[in-house]
Amino acid sequence: MSATSGEVVLGVGAGIAAYKSADLLRRLQDRGYAVTVVPTPSSLNFVGAATWQALSGRPVASTIWENTEKVSHISIAQQADYFLIAPATADLIARIAAGRADDLLTNLVLASNAAMLVVPAMHPQMWSNPATVANVATLRSRGYIVMEPEYGRLTGDDFGQGRFPEIAKIVSQFDAMTGNVADFTGKRVLISGGGTREAIDPVRFIGNRSSGKQALALVRAAAKRGAQVHLVAANMDTSQLGAISTTHVESAAQMRAVLAEEFASCDLLIMCAAVADARPVTTRIEKIKKRLLTSIELEPNPDLLAELGARKEHQILVGFAAETSDLIDSARGKLVAKGLDIIYVNDVSNGAIFGKDTTSGIILTRTGAEIALKEVSKDALANVLLDYAIRQLG
Repeated sequence: MSATSGEVVLGVGAGIAAYKSADLLRRLQDRGYAVTVVPTPSSLNFVGAATWQALSGRPVASTIWENTEKVSHISIAQQADYFLIAPATADLIARIAAGRADDLLTNLVLASNAAMLVVPAMHPQMWSNPATVANVATLRSRGYIVMEPEYGRLTGDDFGQGRFPEIAKIVSQFDAMTGNVADFTGKRVLISGGGTREAIDPVRFIGNRSSGKQALALVRAAAKRGAQVHLVAANMDTSQLGAISTTHVESAAQMRAVLAEEFASCDLLIMCAAVADARPVTTRIEKIKKRLLTSIELEPNPDLLAELGARKEHQILVGFAAETSDLIDSARGKLVAKGLDIIYVNDVSNGAIFGKDTTSGIILTRTGAEIALKEVSKDALANVLLDYAIRQLG
């Protein structure tokens, strides 16, 4: 699964297990998937559209007569990389097998060639009925992955095979289908991103050109690989991150306080933020008049990464270096001086890298590895750095 191909349609059938798909939605988001929920009209009797909209952060439709100007049954299908239909009732399975298109979800299924995982949940006698058995066989023959429902108690006193599988099993099966690697499951990853701003007065500041794009790529990649991620974001747009835990800061001092508090509980720190090297000695409460703005007295900001490197116990530390000359020597010096395990250094001469979707540079590790990357996407770099970090995490 590529770092940017995680659009999922979560189809929800009209079974009592529909309420469990609310938790499934959250777990998919935790894994880095972007999810559009498409409930069948009847399923809204169990869980309403407002719930799905609030949890997904996206519009929710169930019939083709909603948002007709967007031709939803085609546009959503074209956007989707994967389908996960859970719960899938006997009726919904029968309609899909027959090629019916009588609601938005079944229209989408017909209009898409995306990989599909179907999670049945129904009464045991319905599951074992020859009609359902035949319909499931039909779906499997077409390349659908159909999970086996679990044995257990259902509504009332009924017991048998037909129970909605545990959420963890569904997510694991879905990851297996998508190729999403879950090697960071159980790991806590702390990431800083963006660029700090050091106030001169209420309207002016000392800053840098960092866009935060690399940090966003790292957050997405780590979440997709199962990590529990906390982003410390300095003046960057995080509106597309969904449910990722985020603390917004502006200055180096604010970032320092958050990192100091969160560091002890993390397994991996990726210091991607561009922290201003200096700050004004005095910040004016009122705007400085233009004619008086002739000089600014500065003092150095603390080296946040070096401070945390001196504190580290079990943590793995990844740093970034933006240089204009002597890239490797500078990076090796910082690798040792800051107590890092991995560093990525790139040449930012003439404004290269900042704000772009691609990057070129060199990865150095404390074990002696040296990996040159040329014009790769920032998503690709994120996964390469995580590959080397997970090896050192063991």
